[in-house]
Amino acid sequence: MTKENLIPTASSETTSQSGGAGAESPSKNIKRRSFLKGLGVTGAALSAGSLLAEASQSSAIVTIGDVAILRFLAAAEILETDLWQQYNELGGIPDSEVPGGTGNRRYTNAVKKLDADMDQYIHDNTEDEMTHEVFINAYLVSKGAEPVSLEQFRNLPSSQATGAQNIGRLTNIMQLTVDTTWWTRYRSRTGNPDLGDTFAQAVPTLAVGQHTAIPRTNADLQDLTFLQAIANTAGFHFATIEQGGTSLYPKLAQRVTGLEVLRIVLSIGGTEIMHFQTWADKAGNAPPIADAVDPVTGVHVTFPDLNSPPFGGEDFQTNLIMPEPTAFLSRNLPACSIIRPTQTRGAAMGALKALTADGLFIGQSKEFFTFMHTLAVEADLAVRE
Repeated sequence: MTKENLIPTASSETTSQSGGAGAESPSKNIKRRSFLKGLGVTGAALSAGSLLAEASQSSAIVTIGDVAILRFLAAAEILETDLWQQYNELGGIPDSEVPGGTGNRRYTNAVKKLDADMDQYIHDNTEDEMTHEVFINAYLVSKGAEPVSLEQFRNLPSSQATGAQNIGRLTNIMQLTVDTTWWTRYRSRTGNPDLGDTFAQAVPTLAVGQHTAIPRTNADLQDLTFLQAIANTAGFHFATIEQGGTSLYPKLAQRVTGLEVLRIVLSIGGTEIMHFQTWADKAGNAPPIADAVDPVTGVHVTFPDLNSPPFGGEDFQTNLIMPEPTAFLSRNLPACSIIRPTQTRGAAMGALKALTADGLFIGQSKEFFTFMHTLAVEADLAVRE
């Protein structure tokens, strides 16, 4: 693509809004003129017709920056689909909506200790991510832009446990280092990462060493304590992944130019928020485990009772699944319940670094990192025009 703006394609909705029932009454036009004049807007820009025409044109525009943002989001959704597919094959519901795998009863039962409906939730989250990647790529193609494919990087090993497909993967969920600071970040009434604050881990041992979130082989199904630790790890990892999307979409939305692309980013981003709150709730049900030892790596993990000392209090309380009010934009302003963080600078690269630190790409090729790095840089260079 060499043009600054791709050819606009007006949707039927946009067309229907440009006249007829969408026309405003003279009294409304007068009120808007008074309001706009108060802001220093004068002349032809005050025409209701010109305002509607401009809105219609803005809706259809897709800039080079918008394409870069959508391409990065498409790649992120492909990666999410890949990891969720692995979870669904073993602990979800493989069916015609989310094909692949045959399920693993022991692992599914362990995951269900967090909620009896976990298999359905895993299935639905997987399907959501599949639709996101397909839709964004289809939209790119409809605008004459290049879609994203990561198929050439599908070379990581699958679980060998009963129920998993033996195919190449893009992500590795068997060597995770899980950041659980989202737990205390969303419960803090004073802290906001956009203002430089840091937060305690909810499960400190998950942030050290490498942990598997699915059984690697059937041998991992034998020790019930270790199997539950695997399921608990998955439960916290679900929320870790989805809180990343919860922040990524509003971050990148602030750099979008076209109204239609903005609508896409906000609409898909909203489902990421729904995912995160679901998993934040379920993670709080993870059964406490005093100590579980990985028989393969020797790594220890402990899942504490987050409602009891030395934890406990509002920063760890398990039933606080809605964002507590906190500092936003400035500490001089009142506390507000918000998504956090939403600072847009370096949003795409920050997301890529977080996924890398998570261990998702252990074993990936240099070419994969180069490709993803390029997508992130291009997305972060996008500016609202």
